[in-house]
Amino acid sequence: MVQTSPGILCPVATAPTVISTQAPLLDLSLSAGYGSTTTLHAVELQLHRGERLGVVGSSGAGKSTLAVALMCLLPWRGGWAKGKLCFEGADVLSLPERERRRLRGKSIALVPQSPSAALNPCLSLQRQFEEVWRAHALDGRHGLEPRMRTLLQRVGLPDTRQFLRRKPSEISIGQAQRVLIALALLHRPRVLIADEPTSALDVCTQEETLRLLHELSCENDMGLLYISHDLVSVVRMCDRMVVLSEGAVVQTLDCDALSSGSEYHPATRRLLQTLPVPPEVLRHHAL
Repeated sequence: MVQTSPGILCPVATAPTVISTQAPLLDLSLSAGYGSTTTLHAVELQLHRGERLGVVGSSGAGKSTLAVALMCLLPWRGGWAKGKLCFEGADVLSLPERERRRLRGKSIALVPQSPSAALNPCLSLQRQFEEVWRAHALDGRHGLEPRMRTLLQRVGLPDTRQFLRRKPSEISIGQAQRVLIALALLHRPRVLIADEPTSALDVCTQEETLRLLHELSCENDMGLLYISHDLVSVVRMCDRMVVLSEGAVVQTLDCDALSSGSEYHPATRRLLQTLPVPPEVLRHHAL
């Protein structure tokens, strides 16, 4: 039985999911909202080390609210969150804000969906790396240069002084998205949350970004929570996927076991019907 919304149960056939024997990096049961409106209803999910977990749903399902809630930033946007949000066994929601700041951006990092909104238009790229480094480094700028240049090379960007002097308006949207990924990885996070990271990109740049995120997750044994409305990219890149509908998790599926002939929750079925080819075909072209 699957809860489609508070108080409504619907029987569905759920594909088998492989569960790691290790303790999850993230383990949450979270409700969140704004004022008297509840946007997320006891959303439960687990993310393991090295796993790529997709969160998919139609517009208004609560995906972006989930990303902000996981970073404990909802209070700064007039929102609230309650329940359980455990990172490596510690409940982050019970920590004082000072302790949350030590985790945010260092152990749990976010790649937001809009590079133009996320990067400071008044600062050079060099300065933006310096600011992010300063937030968690205890030894000033020591170690920043080699780390920054390594990441720029890894995400396919120039590591020259000329490039780093540029401001966000002087680079392409695709380059800006790669800068955001490099900034998020600066402190070697254990968990990377990517919130619609390809929504503003052309098709070729989308493919490059997806491959980059997949490779980085594998190389660093990093848990990747990939939030998207694009089911094609989720099916191709992720190990498992969580389907959100009206702020609730209605189904969790193993991407390797997806089949066009299976019975799924109505929200999952509607999403699968948008695929250009059957899901099992997409898995043959997985990243």
